[in-house]
Amino acid sequence: MRPALSHYQHLASGKVRELYRIDDDHLLFVATDRISAFDYILDTDIGDKGRILTAMSVFFFDLVDTPNHLAGPPDDERIPAEVLGRALVVRRLEMVPVECVARGYLTGSGIIDYRATGRVCGIELPDGLTEASKFAEPLFTPSSKAELGMHDENISFDDVVDLVGAQRATQLRDLTLQTYTQAADHALRKGIIIADTKFEFGVDGDGSLVLADEVFTPDSSRYWPADGYREGVVQPSFDKQFVRNWLTGPESGWDRAADVPPPALPPDIAEATRSRYIEAYERISGLKFADWIGAR
Repeated sequence: MRPALSHYQHLASGKVRELYRIDDDHLLFVATDRISAFDYILDTDIGDKGRILTAMSVFFFDLVDTPNHLAGPPDDERIPAEVLGRALVVRRLEMVPVECVARGYLTGSGIIDYRATGRVCGIELPDGLTEASKFAEPLFTPSSKAELGMHDENISFDDVVDLVGAQRATQLRDLTLQTYTQAADHALRKGIIIADTKFEFGVDGDGSLVLADEVFTPDSSRYWPADGYREGVVQPSFDKQFVRNWLTGPESGWDRAADVPPPALPPDIAEATRSRYIEAYERISGLKFADWIGAR
């Protein structure tokens, strides 16, 4: 018999996830079907989204060499049946107060910074770069870890040093770039560009850095089809950018500058988002999402 979710103490709610205490050393990490954009949680759920994020994270945790926070398999007996397929048993860690972002291409907030300053997170870049330009080497472009409802802000490497010390900052940078490169190389062989991604790290009892939270999901990464890549234009995507584009387009009727929440997503946009997430998972992993555990 699996425990009921109500048997566990609820610790925290994030934009997408719920966190529960299993015991002193372990947590239950549950991905919901909620979706957020521009620091708002949208009124519309995306069917199967929590299961897709969990399946993608499990695949990449297994793929990369970086130690991670998993403390059991996806069907661990400590996972309640009601969240099977969307929940993982993880180790309790002391989380590092930095979002570790790796960028292989110039886009998103990076290109906004570049156009204003010629830099991204304090890193001087060559002249003449444009939307979707590929960097000669991936960049470590960290950001602050904001409270729920607040906006993460790009920070410099020196800021990271101030937060966690020089040695830990260097470890974060090196591990972020190593992990990104390993996964991006794999995805490219499957026909998908991982333009950028963000990680969270924790520190275990031995003082070692451990990859935590989600990894390389369509929520935390930009996925572009490699066969259609063209520098200078906004790329089609398999990720949450599809939702952002609809919200800022004319069909939504939403003014991002206004202090009002965005509207609910129409059913066709929600279903198209689900389809893109599933396609990203299946293309990168080589697995069928229909075979993933749990029910919608």
